[in-house]
Amino acid sequence: MKIAVIGGAGVRTVIFINGLLKRCRKLDIDEVALYDIDRDKLGIIQKLCAHVVSRAGGELRVYAAQDAREAVMGADYVVTTLRVGGDHSRTMDEEIALRCGVIGQETTGVGGFSMAARTIPVLLEYCELIRSCAPNAWIFNFTNPSGLVTQALKSAGHDRVIGICDAPSSAKFRMADYLGVTEEELYVEFFGLNHLSWIRSVKVSGREIMGELLKDSDFLKGVEEFERFDPEVIRLVGLLPNEYLYYYYHREKALENIVKAGSARGRNIEEINRRMFEELRGMDMDKDPEGALQTFLYYMQLRENSYMAVETGGEGRPILERGQLPIPEGIGYAGVMLDCIEGMQSDTGRYLVLSVENQGALPQLNPEDVVEMTCLVSKEGIRPVSVENPPQDCMLLIHSIKHYERLAVKAIMEGSSREAVRALMLHPLINSYSLAERLVKEYEEAYEGMFKK
Repeated sequence: MKIAVIGGAGVRTVIFINGLLKRCRKLDIDEVALYDIDRDKLGIIQKLCAHVVSRAGGELRVYAAQDAREAVMGADYVVTTLRVGGDHSRTMDEEIALRCGVIGQETTGVGGFSMAARTIPVLLEYCELIRSCAPNAWIFNFTNPSGLVTQALKSAGHDRVIGICDAPSSAKFRMADYLGVTEEELYVEFFGLNHLSWIRSVKVSGREIMGELLKDSDFLKGVEEFERFDPEVIRLVGLLPNEYLYYYYHREKALENIVKAGSARGRNIEEINRRMFEELRGMDMDKDPEGALQTFLYYMQLRENSYMAVETGGEGRPILERGQLPIPEGIGYAGVMLDCIEGMQSDTGRYLVLSVENQGALPQLNPEDVVEMTCLVSKEGIRPVSVENPPQDCMLLIHSIKHYERLAVKAIMEGSSREAVRALMLHPLINSYSLAERLVKEYEEAYEGMFKK
């Protein structure tokens, strides 16, 4: 079976291949085609991937396709992980937002809107190509903002699309580690939207422990995803939050910390990636592939070390020197995708957190609305776990963001700056017509042609 990766020059592709190596035989996957419009970076990433396969003694074929058609032709699964406009566009998105006094994080608020506006038209073209060359392929969308992008693709009639995000799976991994249990013993049930979800149930070997965890201050401070929050807001809500809810529950703190740092994370990531690829270009990767891999891993830890550190005012982890750096196990988006494929091939199925059509799981939303929910994935299909009587506090925020997403998709599909203002003025992190109007004008000037009318 074949996987195609659109946006294959992304740095996470190397981690993805490492995760796939451990499961490709079980999943009957023997071929991965990488495609990216940045041929220079794609060549570097492909060589790193080939070395990862070689050092593990694997037989997985990983190659750089010449064009998108070759990449997706006959694919069984397609991963979409694009950054239209490159790393600098993220920096621009965040800094324009900061000039206007709002948070511009790439998946939340106006930063997410700008990224979606650049990305959705391009992804729709790729989806049409996939429909032509691999009509039975499942598309796993990891392109941010994942939920909004997946909603746009679904609304355009692309049914075989699943939105994936590694935040819920990472939270479960760290919860299991703290509790001293295996992930198989731990059931964690999420509901909401991508980067706007809550955990409503935690069970160990079938026993509900949610109430105990909410009272346990050591637990709330001992798991990375929750330690950023004031414990009292978690207890006030009565649910464990997705880490991105920090931007809503501690909005002024996040903005203050970003301003105090002098720049948002996007500029840090842009600089780290620039230095990494510059150093890799100067190496003879054929003669010293392990040295190149260690260089890559060194810069990757710098990336991960900065995750949410600016926004929360926290400190990163210690930096390890290159030489013996291990390749991450790939529990991120690669793990979610591979778990999903395994579930699709299973009779009994497995529970995973995915962005899929609601199908009545949250009865307060439309059946076709894309939600991020715990789902049972099996040969029978993907079924979100139903949630009865979700807290009204959560549903008010869900309704608000889902309405924004519907309007944002409309604005992007129509190329309408007027509809863009309408969408942004209703977003809780903006909540102002005059501010939304200014933001749309600023982004239009930065990205000429973002809106046709």
